[in-house]
Amino acid sequence: METNDNKFGFVSFAETWNGRLAMLGFVIGVATELLTGQGILSQVGLM
Repeated sequence: METNDNKFGFVSFAETWNGRLAMLGFVIGVATELLTGQGILSQVGLM
């Protein structure tokens, strides 16, 4: 574990939260597709 208290840059704290938020975004995207029956691209008007 890192001993410095930096919260910015490529530190373990930032990378952990980046991964958690990416997983949350993916789950929300899949759930939205299942609920609406449309893909993400068609929901934002790109298809």
